[in-house]
Amino acid sequence: MEDPYQVIHDTTFRLLKKAATVLPKDVEEALKAAHERETNETAKTQLSAILTNMEIAEPGIPMCQDTGIMIFYIKVGDKFPFIGEIKNALTEGTRKATAEVPLRPNAVNPIVGGNSGDNTGVKIPWINWEIVEGDSLEITAFPKGGGSENVCIVGMLKPGVGLTGVKKLVVDNAMKYMGAACAPNIIGVGIGGGSDIAIKIAKQQLMRPLNDKHPEPEVAKIEEEIMEAINTTGIGPMGLGGDTTVLGVKVDYAMRHPASLPVGVAVQCWAARQSKAIISKDLKVTYVTHPLEGN
Repeated sequence: MEDPYQVIHDTTFRLLKKAATVLPKDVEEALKAAHERETNETAKTQLSAILTNMEIAEPGIPMCQDTGIMIFYIKVGDKFPFIGEIKNALTEGTRKATAEVPLRPNAVNPIVGGNSGDNTGVKIPWINWEIVEGDSLEITAFPKGGGSENVCIVGMLKPGVGLTGVKKLVVDNAMKYMGAACAPNIIGVGIGGGSDIAIKIAKQQLMRPLNDKHPEPEVAKIEEEIMEAINTTGIGPMGLGGDTTVLGVKVDYAMRHPASLPVGVAVQCWAARQSKAIISKDLKVTYVTHPLEGN
C-alpha cells in the first residue's frame, strides 16, 4: 500500500495547483455567457480581460496574483483509517504548492507582523472538519482572496425585519462595495443560528454549483430575488457598470434564537478558486472538480 501521508500530501498539492490556475467549469461557462450577453462595452472589455486571463493561466499559471489564504473543507469518514495524517499532510502540501506552483505567500502575522513566506503559520491553513459516516476522505481546497473577503459581513438584525430585512442587507452590501471585490461575484448567504454559524453557512454556499437551486422553494425564491436585485443595480464587472454583477446567489439557513436574526454574507470574486478530491480507504484518489492528466 502507498504511504497515506504522501497520498494526502500530493493530493493537497494538486488541488491547490488546480484551484489557483483553473476555474471550475460552471464558473468558466457563466463568465463566457455573461460576456456574450453583455450590452455595456466597458463591461464587455472587462469580461474579455478575465477570459484572456483564464487562457494565459492554462499552462499552470495562477489566474490572479492573489492566490488567497489557504482554507480546506474536510469531510472525513468515521472509519477512514488515516485521520492522524491529514493535518500535517495539508500543511506540507500547502508549503510545496506555494514554492512550486507558485502561490503568493499570503500568511501574515497580525500581532507582530511579517509574512511566513509559505502560506502556513498560526492556524493557517485553516481546516474546517466534518465527521461523516463512511471510510473515505473528501478534501476541498478553497483558497480565499483578500478583496472578496474584505466585503464579507455579519449582520445581527432584529427579527421583526424578517426576510425583507435579510434581502436588504445583502443588496445594500453589494451597493457599498461597488465591484471592489472583483465582480462578477458569487454571493453566499447564511441566515439564522448565531453570528459564527451564519457566516459559516454563508461561506459554504460559495462551493455550491452555480446551477444548484436550494431544494426548498421558499429559499430558492430568495436566491433568485437577491440575484435579480443586485444585477439590476448596474454595478457590473469590476464595478465599472454593466449587466452582470453576480453570477450566482446561494442561500441556506439554520434555526435561530427568538431574539436574534443573524445574517452572514460571504462574497467570492470571479476567480472562484476551489478544487475537490476524494481519497478512499485504500488510497485511491478521485478528482471531482478538475481533471489532472499530466500532473
